[in-house]
Amino acid sequence: MTKSLKLFEEADLGSITLQNRVVMAPMTRSRATADHVPTDIMATYYGQRSNAGLIITEGTAPSPNGVGYPRIPGIYNDEQREAWKPIADNVRQNGGKIFMQLMHTGRISHELNMPDDAKILAPSAVPFTDDQMYTDQKGPQDYPVPEKMTEAEIQSTIQEHVDAAKRAIEAGFDGVEIHGANGYLIEQFLAPNTNTRDDNYGGSIENRNRFAIEVSKAVVDAIGKEKTGIRLSPYGVFSGIKPHDNIDEQYIELTKALNDLGLLYIHIVDHSAMGTPEVPDSIKIAIKDHFSDGAIILSGGYNDAEEASKDLENENGHLIAFGRPFISNPDLVNRLKNDISLADPDHDTFYTPGAEGYIDYPTADESQTLNTVNSI
Repeated sequence: MTKSLKLFEEADLGSITLQNRVVMAPMTRSRATADHVPTDIMATYYGQRSNAGLIITEGTAPSPNGVGYPRIPGIYNDEQREAWKPIADNVRQNGGKIFMQLMHTGRISHELNMPDDAKILAPSAVPFTDDQMYTDQKGPQDYPVPEKMTEAEIQSTIQEHVDAAKRAIEAGFDGVEIHGANGYLIEQFLAPNTNTRDDNYGGSIENRNRFAIEVSKAVVDAIGKEKTGIRLSPYGVFSGIKPHDNIDEQYIELTKALNDLGLLYIHIVDHSAMGTPEVPDSIKIAIKDHFSDGAIILSGGYNDAEEASKDLENENGHLIAFGRPFISNPDLVNRLKNDISLADPDHDTFYTPGAEGYIDYPTADESQTLNTVNSI
């Protein structure tokens, strides 16, 4: 039975009209080349999932220094820009809209995954010691100690985000999402356990927020506020980030500044469904209340249409992002709308190269056809 829920209604996101309120969340899939150039199967992958109202791409490196993982795509040279064009085209030709997520990983990196001339930079020379980074050449490796960014490197990194955002628009994207979550560079500036600086970019809440705000302002100035969103993960613990005293105050002040810049949306991440501490409703509400001029995308643990629509009806957010269900259900919107059971993903192929576990998941209609043929 087809469901008539708010999740499936058209929605305006700034000047963009979305075919529904379903967002495909950004997910690292590691299907680019070793030189971080998007591939043909990526165009197929995103095209298959363009039933979403909005797709946000996997984290994409804005510079060689921002590359953290093996085979993640970049947007820091013209070859990469040209390779992204058919991806954006596939999505938009099928009625979807697509934003590119700009992800500078900071200290969450390894030199074996990076171009030869790249450096591992972070707010402070504080390494991540609780895990290892996978490399294609040598398997898991300890994280190196990052270099503390100079003020000149901070400014050049801001410019790298600007240049990347411009290339994304040139490649046909509807906008960009600045990745300020999951323990990567921007959140490394936000968190006092990874930012021990004593200059204008460290110490006080105002100073720790400065880099996130300056990156956002620079991107807004370059491509427009109606094409710029940001992802945040308050209370997040990914990649060694630790919640701290006054975290609510910090995120409220950050939200106020982002609202003043006129950003299109804030994408709030809650990974508690994956075993991390739950993000309190109070901070989600505070962010929504202080971001009065833009939209809120809610992300984390959504698997069914009723739960998502309930949050929309209660005005907790404007759009709902689904992550892993999109991996194994390219027709996720159709399945949710028609009460069709979801296929389970193959965790072993989340980050492996090639088509397997990437573009070979059948739609519900294809599965039914296959089952019918096999039963004859």
